[in-house]
Amino acid sequence: MKLKFTIGQHSRDTFLLNKLVNYFGCGLITSSEDYARFYVSSIKDISKTIIPFFEKYSLQGVKLLDFNDFCMIANLMKNKSHLTTEGLAQIQNIKSRMNSNRT
Repeated sequence: MKLKFTIGQHSRDTFLLNKLVNYFGCGLITSSEDYARFYVSSIKDISKTIIPFFEKYSLQGVKLLDFNDFCMIANLMKNKSHLTTEGLAQIQNIKSRMNSNRT
């Protein structure tokens, strides 16, 4: 299991995503014809850069709920809980309610 922070945009906005790489000093950009994505998959970069940024500059609405769930999963993985059956089940449960699955 791998934790990944992702922001997606139309491919015409790839320059904005590149600015995120420069600003955060981490992450990569992938793109296709219509879609570009900034992503960070290093647990160290997520814990030391991404999470603190969004704790300081809080998200709003449903994205805040997803961010809080993301932080819970990051903490579980940082503590190696994802290597146990119980921890993996807990992560799957949290993941199942995120993003488009949130009611």
